[in-house]
Amino acid sequence: MNSFLSLKCALAVFLPGQPGFVFRFVCALPVFWISFLPAEIQGSIREEILEGRKRGIPLPGNTVEELLKYVSYDTPLTLPQFLEKFNYYMPAIAGDREAVKRIAYEFVETKAKEGMAYVEVRYSPHLLANSGVDPIPWGQAEGDLTPDEVVHLVNQGLQDGERDFHIKVRSILCCMRHMPSWSPEVVELCKKYRNDSVVAVDLAGDETLKVDNYSEHKKAYEEAERCGIHRTVHAGEAGPAAMVKEAVYVLKAERVGHGYHVLEDPELYKELLKVKMHFEVCPWSSYLTGACSPDFSKHPVIQFKKDRANYSLNTDDPLIFNSTIDKDYNIVKEHMGFTEEEFKRININAAQSSFLPEKEKQELLSKLYEAYGMAPNAS
Repeated sequence: MNSFLSLKCALAVFLPGQPGFVFRFVCALPVFWISFLPAEIQGSIREEILEGRKRGIPLPGNTVEELLKYVSYDTPLTLPQFLEKFNYYMPAIAGDREAVKRIAYEFVETKAKEGMAYVEVRYSPHLLANSGVDPIPWGQAEGDLTPDEVVHLVNQGLQDGERDFHIKVRSILCCMRHMPSWSPEVVELCKKYRNDSVVAVDLAGDETLKVDNYSEHKKAYEEAERCGIHRTVHAGEAGPAAMVKEAVYVLKAERVGHGYHVLEDPELYKELLKVKMHFEVCPWSSYLTGACSPDFSKHPVIQFKKDRANYSLNTDDPLIFNSTIDKDYNIVKEHMGFTEEEFKRININAAQSSFLPEKEKQELLSKLYEAYGMAPNAS
């Protein structure tokens, strides 16, 4: 769930009667689905990738299909190897105003076709910019697209998509672990656009990296907490339980992206169960990045289910992982014994843990309870 630009879905809702029947394999369950997906903008790109040729940017393929041979994969790699995939196509997108806005718009279109009614998505503004960012990412020449304007363009694309495809979309801005110096501006952008689609801040990237000035992340998160900005952190994906502990107790995360390795610290896990910490779980990506055992019967989400933890099921980087949320739901149904009742429960979990304002959250929950034929708080 490592975000560069990909509009990573952080919450999605399927409505009864819409396409994208994610529960098609669960008989008679109304399709009203919520989850904290990391479907990042970068991981959701179409022909825009090839537009970079017009700017003289070399690409390893002449068509989307050829490029996908380099980008997509379905056998396990390490997390750093996965992150390398972005180098194949991000140079063609970053710094291009039209592409950034169009990708955001088409992301909403894609999610609407999958039947979603509400989505939270995450991305790094700095990794799409070519001005006002140091260093300029992806080896670009300096241009005039700043991180601030990136957020503005993405917001426009998302809002146009909401209007045309009739779903609600909010975004999360990502700090990147390898670039602590960017984090203060990310939080300032969250503050500036908090009433214009942006709902939270995230910290993403390779947990195994040792970086200087890590304290900048901590300061940024302190400012986010002070200003009431919601907070999530990728932790315990490839890293140990200590990363989850840091996310919760140092960075004051309200949700944890992945969090699988929290099980290595039983006391910490018990503490987080008690406070109902929400874990954003992505079974298929955890298999492909080597974050978890390739044996699905040993996946941490089975323990989460057994303990009735507060977690949700999500997808991750659909372009690279060549997947939709259907794949993740099918995996847990076929390999982990998930039932209709558990799917309902975790979707309620996701709604309760969303970063929507309270009034909108309660409206979302009411729709879910009605769609599932459940009484409020029945989960």
